[in-house]
Amino acid sequence: MADTDQDHPGVIALPPLIYLAAIIVGALLHWFRPLPIAVPALWRWVAAAVIVACVAYATWARVTFTRAGTNVNPTQPALVLVEAGPFRSSRNPMYVAMAIALCALGFATRVGWYFVLLALVLALMHWGVVLREERYLSRTFGAPYDEYRKRVRRYL
Repeated sequence: MADTDQDHPGVIALPPLIYLAAIIVGALLHWFRPLPIAVPALWRWVAAAVIVACVAYATWARVTFTRAGTNVNPTQPALVLVEAGPFRSSRNPMYVAMAIALCALGFATRVGWYFVLLALVLALMHWGVVLREERYLSRTFGAPYDEYRKRVRRYL
């Protein structure tokens, strides 16, 4: 295994911070130049429930990482290839949960900027995080990761 100073995927930023930045920027943009969307009250409540479900799903994925004995933080080395729990159906369940939650937040708050920013966030996540992590995991775990990648979808 490589030196621990270099044993990480080199992501552009911590994924939760990318989503948090989008939430803050979206709120500021909405404050200065509102971009409201029409969403019936019932659907706003549904969106709120989706956010709660996304938090639960991401928490399950995080707990699965922790129980497997590997690091959740992508600036630290991956110690174990995790294929259990939510990782059976998505290689990136935490990122999927954050993306859906951001979309649901747009519906729940009726802030259209979240949908505009979602496109940028998804591009940053794909090229600045996910592809870097995939290259790193392939180098670190070799054939077992490559087989896992063939069996399990990247996102949904």
